This record gives sequence, structure tokens and C-alpha cells, in this order.
Amino acid sequence: MNARRLIPTAALAAAVALGATALTACSGADAAGGGEDGKLDVVSSFYPLQFLAEQIGGDHVKATSLTKPGVEPHDLEITPKQTAQLGESDVVLYLKDLQPAVDKAVAQSGVKTVVDAATLTQLEAHGASGHDEHGHEGEEAHADHAEGDGHDHGEAGQDPHVWLDPVKYAEIAKGVGAALGKADPAHAADYEKNTGELVAKLNALDTEFKDGLKNTASRTFITTHSAFGYLAERYGLEQEGIAGVDPESEPSPARMKELQEIARKDNVTTVFFETLASDKTARTLAQDTGLKTDVLDPIEGITDKSQGADYFEVMRSNLKNLQKALGNK
Repeated sequence: MNARRLIPTAALAAAVALGATALTACSGADAAGGGEDGKLDVVSSFYPLQFLAEQIGGDHVKATSLTKPGVEPHDLEITPKQTAQLGESDVVLYLKDLQPAVDKAVAQSGVKTVVDAATLTQLEAHGASGHDEHGHEGEEAHADHAEGDGHDHGEAGQDPHVWLDPVKYAEIAKGVGAALGKADPAHAADYEKNTGELVAKLNALDTEFKDGLKNTASRTFITTHSAFGYLAERYGLEQEGIAGVDPESEPSPARMKELQEIARKDNVTTVFFETLASDKTARTLAQDTGLKTDVLDPIEGITDKSQGADYFEVMRSNLKNLQKALGNK
């Protein structure tokens, strides 16, 4: 009698234990990868961070961006649908003070894992000139501009364009990899492996830029968008921006005259413009000074007009264009 009772009791206990295990596994999957496909849902504010999520997350993540291809990130406005998408995500990657609308949406999202890329590397202040010590006047001009255009680019005019320096981008990649591993411990080893591979590629890109820009006839380049301060500082170049850190700002007549003088003095051959903003000012300056124009892409988004299909391809196009403009020896 007791033996007959023991059999169903044991079976019941086993079934309960199995059900508990399944429930735990299901809960773990939901916590790590909230999407129906079990993948970690990672929403990024714009392309450079989405690229990191894709490269590091691989098949374990669903990576999307709030900034659609062709949209200038500085001017992004968040739709109600995107706000909802943000709130349902597992991880949010953004760069504080680059996109005010995103900052506000992230603060209201309630997402547990929020990664601010600005905290993963050291931000610096760059003005119209690429180096801090040469950019005081440019920084003041940008600060005045920022007060009136609604764009806040961080404390003391900090330059947000850190991804254009492969070394700083690698630092951000390491932080993103660690965050994904913490949010999804089951795949932490894969995230660590993918991060290591990406950092190695970025280190190789850094070497390409160092070697490729080591010997040039000129060290100065003029660009419509002062996005290349970190790149200029890393490789010993001088960035002279027509506009400030915001690509839509208009230069003063005095600044245009100053750039004409710089072009003559520093043997500048080319005025660079970008794919996501108007090239009108660049072409005007080029015509006034007899210079050529070319593309220097801040890689804030990839479109069919981009000189490459991803971050690495566009960065190598930038290197090639800089070498040509600066007179690579």
C-alpha cells in the first residue's frame, strides 16, 4: 500500500521540480532577452552605437537605432512609437548631450540597463580648431551658438564625436561589451570574445591612420562640421571648422575671411563637407579660395551616399580623402 503511494508521489515531485526548472529557465530568458525570439533587445541612439551592439552582440542581440539612416542625429525628434520601443528594450545605448530628445526619452524609459557612452571614455572640449590649445576662440563661438540653437553638447562645450578616434571608440566598445555581458550573463563569454576581436580591428585601424598620416605636405584641413577634433588630435593634424560642433550652424563673415587666410598660409587644397548636411557653405568657401571639395564623413549614419557600407569602410575612405587633401608623401 505504501509502495503504491510512493510511486505517484515521486512522480509528482519530479514533475514539480521539472516545472520549476522550466519556469526558472523561461524567466532567465525573459530577463536576458526580452524579445519573443529570446534575443537581447538593444536600442541605440544612433549608428556608431548600433554598430557596436551588432559587432559585439552578434546573433544574441536584436540591435536597432532611434536615428534612421539619412537623419542628422543632432536634430532627431523622438516619436511616441520610438518612446514605447525604448521602454520595452533590455538595453539602451546612447551618448548623453548629443541628442537632447534622446536624453529626455531615456530618462523617462525606466529601462534597467542604460549605457551612456560618454562615461566610458574621456570627453574633451574642441572648438573650430582640432586641438584644445588652439581652439579657445572657436569654443567661445560654439558656446554662444549653443545657447541659441537648442543643442547642448555637454559640459564646457565638450565634443561628443569620440567614435571618430579609433582608440576612444575601442574604449567605448569595451564598456558596451561589459554591459551586454552583465545584462545577459548566459552569453557573456561570447560578448567578451567579440569585444576583443572588435578592439583588435580598431587598434589596426589606429595603426593605419598613424602610418597613413605620418608624412604629409600639410597638417591642416578645413571641414564644414567640426566633428574631427579627436581624430585631429590623435594624429597630429589641425582641424579648422567652418561651423561649430553642430553642422547646421552658420559661420560669420569674419570666420570665412579667417579661413581664407588659413588656407593660403597652411597650403590647404580641399574643403571637406559631409553627406548628411548641406555642402553649400563648403562650396562657397572653395569657390572664393580656388580650393577643391571632398567628403569627410563623421559617420553619424550610413546611407547609399556613404563612401562605404559600415564604420570601418567609411573610416578608410576618410583616411584616403585626408591623404589626398593633405598631400601624402
